[in-house]
Amino acid sequence: MKIAFIGLGAMGGPMASNIARKGTPITVYDISQASIDRVVEAGATPASSLQEAVSGAEIVITMLPATEHVLEVVAGPDGALAHMAPGGLLIDMSTIDPVGTDRLIESCAAKGIRFIDAPVGRLASHAIKGESLFMVGCNDEDDFKKAEPLFNAMGTTIVRCGLAGTGIRVKIVNNFQILSIAQITAEALVLGTKLGLPVETIKAVNGQTTANNGQMQVNFATKTLIGDIEPGFTFDLSHKDMTLALNAAATLRLGLPVGAAVHAVYGAARSTPYAKKDFTALLDYACEQAGIEPPRLTTAS
Repeated sequence: MKIAFIGLGAMGGPMASNIARKGTPITVYDISQASIDRVVEAGATPASSLQEAVSGAEIVITMLPATEHVLEVVAGPDGALAHMAPGGLLIDMSTIDPVGTDRLIESCAAKGIRFIDAPVGRLASHAIKGESLFMVGCNDEDDFKKAEPLFNAMGTTIVRCGLAGTGIRVKIVNNFQILSIAQITAEALVLGTKLGLPVETIKAVNGQTTANNGQMQVNFATKTLIGDIEPGFTFDLSHKDMTLALNAAATLRLGLPVGAAVHAVYGAARSTPYAKKDFTALLDYACEQAGIEPPRLTTAS
């Protein structure tokens, strides 16, 4: 069975590598040759074009940055649907507009191709270790059973969200929470620093109260609080995901006032050198605005 993996960035590359390392033959393609080379080192077979990668494939996995990329790669005139094996399975793990996912579902159905949306939770560090989480939307149990060994090769947790299209909707809600909490965490750390509190104290108390959150305890603690603001997950991608959430809300005539304010912060940060940095650099950006040095952890925690 030919399996193709398209999109080998910070998340896709490690996930494809884990499939290859665990002994499943996989053909890979990305517009970056360096990204292809890294996955080939793990045992994957390189393709010189999208069409070569997906030609005759029974399973195609896509992990791409934005809605327009996925629609072009999958449903474009010379995209995956034009070259896959009849009756094949497309698994999209990208974070895109739910309307885009719905268009993929329709395009796949028109070509007789099965479809699963399985956007990814957790960090790039989890993807490297094979500890990703997948939010799966799937219409057919046989399709899920076909995909399940691949999910298990790439991660440790599968959440069945419902029918096709529900996975991406859950992902947008979850990322909305993550990215909003990240901004509150940055502001709390700025406030605490201005009040003269050690960051270790703020973090320790946070971890023992209902204020506890993964941004303070995990993301910030392993990135910006130790001086590492290289992505990771960039401000640009964060802004994209917040935009997806607000667009979905607007379609539903739903106001998200706190989310709108957070979205504006990400938008402003994108006009600065932080645009390509890790989103946990919200802390450094907020400190810059406040005119203070960013706090850093000085003890192991």
